[in-house]
Amino acid sequence: MPVTRLTRLAGIDIPDSPVAKQATELLLEYGTEFLYNHSLRVFLFSSLNAQRGNIKHDTELLYVSAIFHDLGLTPHYSSPDKRFEVDGANAARDFLKSHGYPDQALQRVWDTIALHTTIGIAEYKEPEVALMYSGVGLDVMGEGYEHLREEHRKEIIQAFPRTDFKKKIIPTFFDGFKHKTDTTFGNIKADVCAFMIPNFQRKNFCDCILHSPWNE
Repeated sequence: MPVTRLTRLAGIDIPDSPVAKQATELLLEYGTEFLYNHSLRVFLFSSLNAQRGNIKHDTELLYVSAIFHDLGLTPHYSSPDKRFEVDGANAARDFLKSHGYPDQALQRVWDTIALHTTIGIAEYKEPEVALMYSGVGLDVMGEGYEHLREEHRKEIIQAFPRTDFKKKIIPTFFDGFKHKTDTTFGNIKADVCAFMIPNFQRKNFCDCILHSPWNE
């Protein structure tokens, strides 16, 4: 697919180590141009937030996390019964494990990907987890848009276009878990199912309590 490959943009160095390059190739092989551009924007936005807040973090782990964060939506990495965030986290952990990364790094990347849609928790976790959450929030929902410098925004969007992002991202999400909508229970992605499926019946926490096998 025709994509932009850069090593520096908007004042941010984009990792180009062998591991970073291999991760990128997996996204290009199994993802789409749309997901590629989104993932690179997420990395850059996360990195700019780190720069603005003077937040120390592992740049390569953040990059790999950004590359894998939505790969759980793709047929190659999607499981029949796990949340897509967990599928992506598992894939990233296996990838880094094959390169000999220590357990601490594996867990950090797993958490960064698995929690990137978990509002109210991710932002209080380790730097990479919180930064990824902030980058995703900025690209998807515009959270923190007011802190993004106009010149950086223009550079990033020119290199990695949004291409009608608002209209395409919801169906893209849905395509990744329409075969396992129950996995969205308790997560914001249930909103995607409700948007895409007429009369979608969400699993309800209160029903789980009232219909449990306990007699009281």
